[in-house]
Amino acid sequence: MVRLSLPKNRETSEGTGCHDSSMLVDHFPLYGLRLRTPRLELRLADLEELGALGDVAAAGIHDGDEMPFATPWTDAPPEERARGTIQHFWSMLAGIRPAQWALPMVVFSAGAPIGMQEIHAEDFSVLRSVGSGSWLGQAHQGQGIGTEMRAAVLHLAFAGLGAEYAQSEAFDDNPASLRVSVKLGYEPDGQELRVVRGVKRKGQRFRLTRAAWERHRGIEVEMTGVEPCLPLLGARPEG
Repeated sequence: MVRLSLPKNRETSEGTGCHDSSMLVDHFPLYGLRLRTPRLELRLADLEELGALGDVAAAGIHDGDEMPFATPWTDAPPEERARGTIQHFWSMLAGIRPAQWALPMVVFSAGAPIGMQEIHAEDFSVLRSVGSGSWLGQAHQGQGIGTEMRAAVLHLAFAGLGAEYAQSEAFDDNPASLRVSVKLGYEPDGQELRVVRGVKRKGQRFRLTRAAWERHRGIEVEMTGVEPCLPLLGARPEG
């Protein structure tokens, strides 16, 4: 089985043990980024883990009479939903540039993938603002995990990348997402009308300032591997 994982240092034929410059993380440092909370780890996934993430998506994310997403990708049959999850992960990674990026952080609990927490930005070096989106396997909902995983990427945004603002949006009939935004300190920022499944839906926009994030921080987050990622994300070291 081929695994797209972080290679370990390998010894050369001379036995010097020097670092192999062809390692994936050397060329794509986002694979070295780790966010850890009391219960979760957020990072990029290898091939085997992506397969397990596809299984989570196929098993179900919400009830069939609901649609929390602006793009109704969960309407697809389970096998297409799993494949689409993997393709979406790859497409986001392939499109990352300093001027525009979407980082698909896979959420792990007890070593197993249970969902995805995306963070994205456009012209971050100027606007210093990020957005986010997420999904969580239905079996893991209702346990406060949604709050914890978004708190992790907010910590990355504000403490790691130097963001000044974060934005979020949720439909009126998605109370779980609305509660997460309020709990983490976001404030209302207007409404948005969208067409989903051919029907008009109203969404609520939210905005989080750095000052409000500081006041509402309550979940411990540990970050590693951030600094090598800064140029790729249009960010700069703090100070």
